[in-house]
Amino acid sequence: MTNRTTLENILKRDRLVVLAALVGVTALAWAYLAWIAAGMGEGAAVMGVRPWTGIDFAMMLVMWAVMMVGMMVPSAAPMILLYAMVSRRGRERGQHFAPVGIFVAGYIIVWTGFSVVATMLQWALDAAALLSPMMVSSSPALGGALLIAAGLYQWTPIKDVCLRHCRSPLAFVTTAWRPGAWGALRMGLEHGAFCVGCCWVLMGLLFVGGVMNLLWIAAIAAFVFIEKITPVSFGGGRIAGILMIAAGAAAIALKS
Repeated sequence: MTNRTTLENILKRDRLVVLAALVGVTALAWAYLAWIAAGMGEGAAVMGVRPWTGIDFAMMLVMWAVMMVGMMVPSAAPMILLYAMVSRRGRERGQHFAPVGIFVAGYIIVWTGFSVVATMLQWALDAAALLSPMMVSSSPALGGALLIAAGLYQWTPIKDVCLRHCRSPLAFVTTAWRPGAWGALRMGLEHGAFCVGCCWVLMGLLFVGGVMNLLWIAAIAAFVFIEKITPVSFGGGRIAGILMIAAGAAAIALKS
């Protein structure tokens, strides 16, 4: 009984350490975004009147990557905490398990890859004069199309499949477990891929409300978090999809 109690205390402490680390990383990401947003006015105005340089692209890539950490790590916390628990229990039985940081690294790598694509898209939109200096769509047609696309995606089978995996950490661990450091990295990559598949179209809405609009970023992050932790039977995501389609159609109609 004493050994069991000791193990439970260790597991509880480990969960608290991992949770504290996730909170700390998320807080740092949001602090960085707030700092960037506070100084964005002058820098955005300069970038809006000249072509991007390599340094501009690198800075935007860092911004997108940090933003994805701040937005997506909270929604991945249940999966990360479960991995940490399974890993700790395995080590207590004398088995070799990779640190939870390797799993998280795989997850972040996938979202960093997405950030590269998002930065390239922003670059293209800026070159086509479809973004304002504050990185908001200057075209009602573009903004409406992004809303409609996000709404339609909420109803697709691939969205359902990816969301089902994101909502079921235990099922993912049971079916996708791989041992060792490389296995942990692959699991992180796979889980990250499902999360990107679930949310990538929603991220396009950042160009509707503003890539550096902190309230808009928080609203999208909250929607993603709620959608991932609600029961499978919950239809709020599809209802939201209908609202997005209606808002997009209205935005196009009003400006036509």
